[in-house]
Amino acid sequence: MRLTRLTFSGNAIETEADAISDGTDAFVPAIMEHIELAGIHSGDSACVIPPVTIPQKHLDTIVEYTRRIATELHVVGLMNMQYAIADDVVYVLEANPRASRTVPLVSKVCGLSMARIATQIMLGKKLSDLNLKQRKFRHFGVKESVFPFNMFPEVDPVLGPEMRSTGEVLGMADSFGLAFFKAQEATQQPLPVEGTVLITVADADKSAIVPTAKAFSDLGFQILSTEGTHKYLAGKGITTKRVFKMNQGRPDVVDAIKNKEVQLIINTPIGRRSKTDDSYIRKSAIKYKIPYITTTAAAAATVKGIAAKRSQAASIKSLQEYHAGIR
Repeated sequence: MRLTRLTFSGNAIETEADAISDGTDAFVPAIMEHIELAGIHSGDSACVIPPVTIPQKHLDTIVEYTRRIATELHVVGLMNMQYAIADDVVYVLEANPRASRTVPLVSKVCGLSMARIATQIMLGKKLSDLNLKQRKFRHFGVKESVFPFNMFPEVDPVLGPEMRSTGEVLGMADSFGLAFFKAQEATQQPLPVEGTVLITVADADKSAIVPTAKAFSDLGFQILSTEGTHKYLAGKGITTKRVFKMNQGRPDVVDAIKNKEVQLIINTPIGRRSKTDDSYIRKSAIKYKIPYITTTAAAAATVKGIAAKRSQAASIKSLQEYHAGIR
């Protein structure tokens, strides 16, 4: 096996697979796509099953790599694989011969009791004895992480490679957007369906935020932005209202948050090398209980979720009803 030191440029897609293996070539995989890009700990990233943007050729590669590694390691029971896709290449990040924290959520989405099946395998049964096969389903499940930042008001709630979440929730719906919206509701950070969104992002994220900003504008949201983001979006034909950063004038961005003039905050960190500190924006979001997003990938999912909520009638379905649609 060849080991390679990898440094991703920030646009790599991260994904993972939970699988059940019986020590032979037979195994059952379940692939999840992380919503945040590589660089965010897998325990902190939201993820969706089935994947929504990964090409089929990469899904086939992930299945094959998982099968080969499970067979080579003689895994009997559950295993978890972590992958990154960069420059059209699938890379293996981790191979964990154990159950992962996502197994209960995957089981609910897929209608498959993975822990029970794995226990039967460890007690001597083979997958061929259990008549399992690949199935397709029409619904989506979104896992979202729950964070304790409201208990630590001085901690910057930005995400990175160190795991900071303390729990997980699941949203299920017939579309990815609505499942994402429901997952945010379950975290006690419900997304607004109208109002004003504050967008202030680092220079490296400005091009990536343009489609999201346009989508918010098309939905009728008013957009507030700080000077740099305001100028960039204006150059792309997107109308925003400029708001001051702290110490640039009043009223400033914190005043807008404090006065409940903002219903959603999209703020990506400018980095430790910057001369200014923008963590006060994220800390203010926590303090005044405003939903906040800290990555452009999550921002894109957020606007899809809001659009889905506004266009789709709310429905309540039991797990049994979702599972009945699996074929």
